[in-house]
Amino acid sequence: MPQSFRAVISGVVLLAAIIVPSLASAQAVSLQEQLAAQYKPVKMGSDSNGAAVVEAGTILKIQKGGILSVAYGDANALATKYQDGTVHSPNALVSKGFGSLMNKVGKTQTTALMQVGTKVYPSKIAVDLQKDQVKFSIVACDSCNNTSPTTFNKADVIFQFAKGSLATASAGQVEDTIAGLLAIDDSGGDQGNNQGNNNGQQGGNDQGNNQGGGGGQAQQQAAPAEPQSIEKGQTTDEVVAAIGQPDKKINLGAKQIYVYKDIKVTFMNGKVSDVQ
Repeated sequence: MPQSFRAVISGVVLLAAIIVPSLASAQAVSLQEQLAAQYKPVKMGSDSNGAAVVEAGTILKIQKGGILSVAYGDANALATKYQDGTVHSPNALVSKGFGSLMNKVGKTQTTALMQVGTKVYPSKIAVDLQKDQVKFSIVACDSCNNTSPTTFNKADVIFQFAKGSLATASAGQVEDTIAGLLAIDDSGGDQGNNQGNNNGQQGGNDQGNNQGGGGGQAQQQAAPAEPQSIEKGQTTDEVVAAIGQPDKKINLGAKQIYVYKDIKVTFMNGKVSDVQ
């Protein structure tokens, strides 16, 4: 083989070695950004009573049992794996080893299995394309669960995907897998209850006013407006004019994602390509 040809081959191999990891890294960042937009992490701090929530995050509801948690003050959380729809709790050896480590530093290990229906916050999200894993660190939403005194139990959940599949998976596909174990709570927790009470009170007042007089005119004014629609090919301006400004915008170059409370609109080159 001529030496010049060998040099070309070596250059191609070197270039591939540089580009392929870079592409994988870019995909991981992109997926992680999209997941972070969908699942707002909680911000934790402390006060005179111990650990405390500084800023609430997205509330998730546990769909299956088997997530083993530890007290918030413990150094490390235990990792529960979720694969093919099945929860794999930390085995006894891992738990025992963790307990021995805690005993060495003069602390007692306290673990608890999180029950189905327990509400938690995400505290950290990490994407590892090489291992085909998405890792969620979660913290119990004690105010949602009416837990007193507060413990803010924490755990790590590793979502294991099939080999080589995470690099090509869309954010929607990943979110569907996550929802099998950690589903977004639509009730809104305490905030939802307060909002419901306020809406109910306002509705009652309005109803009373309408009954007091001008019934025919009030009914005419209360006629529902035509729902706004989003269609493939619409521009960003047309979407904003129809449903308003998004809560978050994710800019990935030619691809943009507008995140609303109930939907996500994906644009390619400035036009709607997908709605979830």
